[in-house]
Amino acid sequence: MDKILLIHGANLNFLGKRNPELYGDLTLAELVNITKIEAEICNFEIVDYQSNHEGDIVDFLQVESLKSVGIIINPGAFSHYSYAIYDALLDTSLPTIEVHLSNIEKREVWRRKSVTAQACIGIICGKKELGYKEAIRILEDHLQSVRSTSIG
Repeated sequence: MDKILLIHGANLNFLGKRNPELYGDLTLAELVNITKIEAEICNFEIVDYQSNHEGDIVDFLQVESLKSVGIIINPGAFSHYSYAIYDALLDTSLPTIEVHLSNIEKREVWRRKSVTAQACIGIICGKKELGYKEAIRILEDHLQSVRSTSIG
């Protein structure tokens, strides 16, 4: 089964306790489980990881991307300034979808720009857990398209 990395950045370990009106009331474990169920439907295995430390996310990407076909990442606040994660995402050469539970485009000005999204094939904002399900489907479609193009 092909592996997809599911990465969560800073403070996302506090989901369920942290601003439920913005982020929903699901815990990180519940969100990961929902994503895993959707991935299994598409014949993917999810390898999940959360860290509040930027360098740990870079290390995880460098090791785990070698065994994976795609990435779903919610970098949290790292998305607004982490060129290290941006570079690590580019270095993987894997199709990546950035997901945000809240709509960052309707929040504080500094949250509206994501430097990490520039390394991604798509970004999904403001759809809470449905954004993760959508990310799985986008990766599935993208990977099928790439595979059919390389065959034909």
